[in-house]
Amino acid sequence: MKLLKRLLPSLLAFWILGQAQAQETATGQVVDKIVAKVDNNILLESEVQKSYLEAVSQAQQGIEAPTRCTVFESLLINKLMVAKAEVDSVIVTDAEVLLEANNRFAMVMQQFGGDEAMLAEMYGKTADQLKAELEEVMREQLIVRKMRKTITDGITVSPAEVRAFFGNIPADSLPLFTSEATVGQIVRKPETNPKVRDEIVAQLLQFKEAISSGKSTFAELAKAYSEDPGSGAQGGDLGFFRRGELAPEYEATALGLRQGEISDPVETQFGFHMIQLLEIKGSTFNTRHILRIPKASEEDIVKAERYLDSLKKEILAGKIDFAKAAKEYSQDRTTSDAGGFFTDPATSSNRLSLRTLEDPVLYFTIDTMKIGDITPPIRFEDPREGTKVRILFYKARYPAHKANLEDDYEKLKAATLRRKEDEVLSKWFVTAKEDIFIDIDPSYDRCNALKEK
Repeated sequence: MKLLKRLLPSLLAFWILGQAQAQETATGQVVDKIVAKVDNNILLESEVQKSYLEAVSQAQQGIEAPTRCTVFESLLINKLMVAKAEVDSVIVTDAEVLLEANNRFAMVMQQFGGDEAMLAEMYGKTADQLKAELEEVMREQLIVRKMRKTITDGITVSPAEVRAFFGNIPADSLPLFTSEATVGQIVRKPETNPKVRDEIVAQLLQFKEAISSGKSTFAELAKAYSEDPGSGAQGGDLGFFRRGELAPEYEATALGLRQGEISDPVETQFGFHMIQLLEIKGSTFNTRHILRIPKASEEDIVKAERYLDSLKKEILAGKIDFAKAAKEYSQDRTTSDAGGFFTDPATSSNRLSLRTLEDPVLYFTIDTMKIGDITPPIRFEDPREGTKVRILFYKARYPAHKANLEDDYEKLKAATLRRKEDEVLSKWFVTAKEDIFIDIDPSYDRCNALKEK
């Protein structure tokens, strides 16, 4: 298929899982080295290399690749932000890290068809080992994200600044953007049989009784039965969350408990939970839970397919617009508010390169469609919520082109904002580096990273 070559680079996004790995020769000799120390944080040559290659890959999509020194300086600033975050008490909770890491790992597993053995064979490590490495990488990324937001808070760009930014790009240096598409979806989660739901509630009540009678502990049952991949192995412990960060039904139940008390089963979009409140600290609270997810039967899934098939017919008959139908009937919160359309997280535009779509199945599905087509109902697996059904709408396709204000305003606006933020970060770096110990390997002296530009 013509999209196959585009799919292969998306698998390279998995480089993040190897971020903490040192490169080795065939004899096992480590050739990686530390190229910078920032307080207690180290920057490895392999990190610079991987980030540089990623930048070069992006340049193939019309984004000018930075130099190796620019990449090094950017990573050095990230390490400094991590070090300063500790000084400035900018905190990322374990729960935030687990949630982000689990979501990222689930997307990677989709690319391997859920086959952990294939994953382990490719990377020479078990899924648990890779998850642990990914958690460390995600912790640093979350800290950098919070620090960057703190440092650049309130920065905006005006249309005049975007036009000026575009006007300063030489005509022969305008980036070439690859072909883009606007693709939407309407998702339905099959409603499970009431009998299955009743059985899960009964099972959770049995767990509660077993804990109360001392026959089992909460942690033992969570490890054995919880279907939350992030917290189950930790005895159900979610760590501290701020109010408003968890499902409303979960939070309301948890905060209605006394410390140590265990709830009756409560339902959220993720399934049924039995919750124990561990601690409340200021505006944060710590709980543990056992999650049981009702499994949809074949009959349940077929009902969801029929529902979407009927909705598709109404859309094609002009009785309802696709975007309106998505807002009213789609059960995917990440796309429904945007009329069902996938958006580029960097620009919030619904015009995106097909590489931006995380799910490789979408590549192949869209590759067989014509503009204006709506697919029959398609089954797919949600890593957290099981089997779902969706219809896809191929609204528009945009050919490869040189950047221009009319077609690419949102991209240019994001680039203008990024440059403005980078200027602020560079000024912050000049001041912040005086407070933190930094040692750079002589091989990167040529970058003059510590000198004021």
